[in-house]
Amino acid sequence: MTASSESARGAGASTRAGRAGTAAKTSTAAAFALVFGVAALFSVLTAILAWIGVVLAVVGIVLGVAGLKMATRPGVTGRGVAIGGLVLSVIALLLGLALGAGITTFLNNEGAVDRLQQQVDDLRDRLDS
Repeated sequence: MTASSESARGAGASTRAGRAGTAAKTSTAAAFALVFGVAALFSVLTAILAWIGVVLAVVGIVLGVAGLKMATRPGVTGRGVAIGGLVLSVIALLLGLALGAGITTFLNNEGAVDRLQQQVDDLRDRLDS
C-alpha cells in the first residue's frame, strides 16, 4: 500500500466524527445501560436475586433513555448499545415482576404453602432417619 491510499482510507474511517475531526465517542450512559441490562437479566434469572435485578433493570432503563438522548449529539455514538441495554433492562424488569407476582400468588395460596411445608417436613424426617 502506498501512503496516498492509506490517507484516503483513513479519511473516511470516522464517518461520525466530531467537530475537530476527532473520532466519535460512545455514550457512557449507553455503555452503562448495557452493563446494567445484562446484570439485571442475570440477577432475575437466578430467582434468588430477582429483587436486585428489578432495581438494576430500572437503573438500566433510565440509563438507556439517557444514552439514546446523548447519542443524538454530534460526535457521540452508541445508539445501538443504548437500545440493547434498554431492551435487556425491560426484559429483566418484566421477568422480575412476573416472578414476584408468581411468588406472591403462591405464598397467598394456603394449600400450596401447606404442601410445601409437608414436603420440607418429609425431607427432614428422611434426613433424621
